[in-house]
Amino acid sequence: MAKVPFLKMHGLGNDFVVLDFRQAAVPVSAAAVRALADRRTGIGCDQVIVLEAPHHSAARVLMRIRNSDGSEAEACGNAARCIADLLYRETGDPRLPIETMAGLLEAEVLADGRISVDMGPARTDWRDIPLAQPTDTNHLELSAGPLSDPVCTNIGNPHATFFVDDIDKVDLASLGPALECHRLFPQRANIAVASVRDRSHIRLRVWERGAGITSACGSAACAALVAAHRRGLTGRAAFVELDGGTLEIGWREDGHVIMTGPASLSFEGRFDPALLAAG
Repeated sequence: MAKVPFLKMHGLGNDFVVLDFRQAAVPVSAAAVRALADRRTGIGCDQVIVLEAPHHSAARVLMRIRNSDGSEAEACGNAARCIADLLYRETGDPRLPIETMAGLLEAEVLADGRISVDMGPARTDWRDIPLAQPTDTNHLELSAGPLSDPVCTNIGNPHATFFVDDIDKVDLASLGPALECHRLFPQRANIAVASVRDRSHIRLRVWERGAGITSACGSAACAALVAAHRRGLTGRAAFVELDGGTLEIGWREDGHVIMTGPASLSFEGRFDPALLAAG
């Protein structure tokens, strides 16, 4: 069997192995994802992105997001920007609808090269996160170590945002795994710690569901801005600084969250098809 082509891309260091199966869908097992994502024996990435022919008539592509543990995520803002950049290189069209498991994402390549993605409406009802029981999503009764009282938001996937004075003093690598899998989150959750520097700047670190500590998470940045505004800490727009760089986030009056930032192609290559047969 021929070698399998791939692209290595990243958004602010949140890195992806992109598999283009638009012409012929190829099954990718959870074990194969784990093999590809392994940074010692595979290619290495936070997520494997599988491109397939779209089902939605308006979409350019169907983007499937597989976390490094093999699980599937509904949405990924950094990946959406990368795939929009890829499609723009192919078509020259700056407006690029992308189908995901969370619905259609409208992406646009701006004149300065950054990519803006409409991540859809922020959902804040406990049923939509989803949570295991009725509760106030603006003040969830959940704590672990120095973390408590998070805000929960669904931006295509579930998020819990904890506000702290100094995110660098939080051992997120130790606290993240248990919080991600807490009984209150039947579909698990992305866990973020945020410090609001002023009304238009947020510093954020993220434990990503199924991937662990990541240098950037676009949907978590969106959730942090929504959470901060719900708490009265910021306006409806802010710069969110992650370990890998800064995203510009806006929460429109119609409820949609707009994320703007860069995307990068690192390299392209081919791998042994035996990796797809892993497991």
